Amino acid sequence: MESIIHPIEPVWDSNSKILILGSFPSVKSREQGFFYGHPQNRFWRVLAGVFGGEAPNCIEDKKRFLIENNIALWDVIHSCEIEGSSDSSIKNAVPNDINGIINSSNIQSVFTNGKTANKLYKMYIYPLTNIEAVCLPSTSPANAAWSLDRLIEEWRREIIPPSLRDTSL
Repeated sequence: MESIIHPIEPVWDSNSKILILGSFPSVKSREQGFFYGHPQNRFWRVLAGVFGGEAPNCIEDKKRFLIENNIALWDVIHSCEIEGSSDSSIKNAVPNDINGIINSSNIQSVFTNGKTANKLYKMYIYPLTNIEAVCLPSTSPANAAWSLDRLIEEWRREIIPPSLRDTSL
């Protein structure tokens, strides 16, 4: 296993209110040069279900979708040794410095996409920020126990404040 440096820049701006952190980009994401590039990963469909509209397809549309919805997106890990896309194989992890995003935006909530990202966040980033993260169920195809509808429902419940939820959904 060789050490791989995270090849994707974070997406955020000064208006970002929520920060979603994954663990480390999959092989497909590293090849495409953007987050959640594996066609079976449900991340973009889940966000579209939570915030409304169609799931974005191209990188520019994905970036626009994130910024328009005040979402910052990055990963916990800056570099690590990893076999393929397997989070369980991550070794010798070095965390990303998320303080730049936190200090230069309007982040009010931090979420992790899955248990591995949450574990890594608690281990490496929480001690530096003292900001609790909410663990969302993983959008990975490996999380087959969660249907797309169930993921959308849970992500919406956690991300959207009760006062802003459309109860007709």
